[in-house]
Parts: sequence; structure tokens; C-alpha cells
Amino acid sequence: MGLIPGGANLTGNIAVTLVLTLIFFVVMLFNSTKYYWGHMFNPPGIPLGIKFILVPIEIMSNLIIKPAALAIRLFANIFAGHTIILSLVCIIFIFGAMSAGIGYGFSIISVGFAVFMFFLELLVAAIQAFIFTNLVAVFIGQAIEEHHPEGHADSVL
Repeated sequence: MGLIPGGANLTGNIAVTLVLTLIFFVVMLFNSTKYYWGHMFNPPGIPLGIKFILVPIEIMSNLIIKPAALAIRLFANIFAGHTIILSLVCIIFIFGAMSAGIGYGFSIISVGFAVFMFFLELLVAAIQAFIFTNLVAVFIGQAIEEHHPEGHADSVL
């Protein structure tokens, strides 16, 4: 909808992507298992000296970096496409201020690039929605995964 003139550009606003990420974060926290938290605070098979380094990294990764990366990735890709289209349209007025003929001449090139970017941004929006949804599903899946005993293989013959 944000590509239609006058339409609302929802995910091009950092507040919307932060709210989407906050919803994911709350769902992940409330549905995560003790196995997930156990691996975060006491990773098995890791020497004690390394745990002092690894545990803070895991905590920051799961509680700060993953949600922030989700929000910023979605926002930045959508915002960048809109900014490029706006820049291409503004170039017409910049060249038009130099000379009316140059402005009219460059408008054809600028509109062509803007239309190309419009279709490219449609593709990017679909891909980003897909990536955001898949990453949220993977992160929630990691948080709710059941414990599998060591040496237990789930093989299908």
C-alpha cells in the first residue's frame, strides 16, 4: 500500500517494525522452554572459562540483537526503496532549476528509473515480508523446541 500515492507506508516506519518485533519477542519469551533458557545460561559441553564469555553473548544475542536486527532489517529495506524513488523524482526538479529543457529531458530518464525501482521495491517488499516471517518462525521454533536426549535420532526409514 505504501507504493500507491497517498497510501500508508507501514513497514517504512521504524515504530511499526519495532511493534511487530516486540510482539515476536513477547511470544518467544512466554513460550520458550526451560531447555532453551538452560542452553542460554549454561551451554552444555562448553569449558567453564569459555562460558564466562559465551553466556553474555548468548543473552545479548537472544534478548537484544535478534529483535533489533529483525526490526531494522525490515524498516531499512522498505525505507531505502522509498528514498531512492523520492530521490529520482527530486532529480527532475534539481535539473529543472538549472534549465527547463534539461529538466524536461531528464524527467523521462528519471521517471523510467522510478518505475523500475517501483517494481523492484514490490519484489523487495514481498521478499522482506517472507524473510521476516521465516526468521520469526525459526526463532520461536528454537525457543519452543523440545529436548532430545543425546544419541537419540529421529530417523524415518
